[in-house]
Amino acid sequence: MANLRPCVGVEPRLQLTHHSTTLRAVNDGNPSKPSWTDTPRSRHRLDPARVIATIETLELRIRERFPEATLIEVCEELRHVSVEAQRRASWVARPILGIRFAAALAIAVLIIGLTGTISQLEPSTRPFDLVLFVNVLEAGINNLVLLAVGAFFLVTIETRIKRRRSLDAIHELRSLAHIIDLHQLTKDPDRLLLHGKSTKSSPATDMDLFEMSRYLDYCCEMLSLLGKIAAIYGLHWRDTVSVQAVSDVERLTTGLSQKIFQKIMILHGSLDDDKPSKAS
Repeated sequence: MANLRPCVGVEPRLQLTHHSTTLRAVNDGNPSKPSWTDTPRSRHRLDPARVIATIETLELRIRERFPEATLIEVCEELRHVSVEAQRRASWVARPILGIRFAAALAIAVLIIGLTGTISQLEPSTRPFDLVLFVNVLEAGINNLVLLAVGAFFLVTIETRIKRRRSLDAIHELRSLAHIIDLHQLTKDPDRLLLHGKSTKSSPATDMDLFEMSRYLDYCCEMLSLLGKIAAIYGLHWRDTVSVQAVSDVERLTTGLSQKIFQKIMILHGSLDDDKPSKAS
């Protein structure tokens, strides 16, 4: 839903107009304050600009909390990918006029050639020959099938070009999701809670419980935004194969987020366990 901000200190009253589905917030007791309206089109459509703005805010939060973390570079890459996704989605939504014109011209040439061939046929004066008729009919059907296949190939050229570029871009998102998962791989709550002996190859533990919780939460947010970037490719172009690839990325990011969220719950559980002891 769009970002709806009523006036501070005034409780808005929602009403649905009788003749329209436009949602309005009326500021009770303060009619001088402007009210907002939100149409169904804006409420039910993902806005790429807002996704990019959210990623930029997340990048600032990571930079302020962990100024030396390499997760900042990953978030920068996520921002670049989101801007590129908006550009590519706009390109996919536009028709490729050159390809459409060439395909229409080629189909017209095929139809004209077929019409000219049929117009040159002359009725035979010989007696009806069943074998000859079957041979001619079979050859005609084969030619029609080849022409139909050729026309279908020409018509679907644009779709296949757009599908290939969309799948390549979605594959980049899938790779980026695994990179984000790698950054949280060594952030193990047990290393902070159990205080076991480290080895020479053990990763450094330079975070406390709160910082690790925030780091893991940032990874979850990046994965969630990555799924939204994938959904941008399905806003204006609903190719079945591409939509399925988008769904695969969303399932991947959801699964990785759930794994990270389990670590966050362990950290929060340990913080809750420490509260009674500190209070006592």
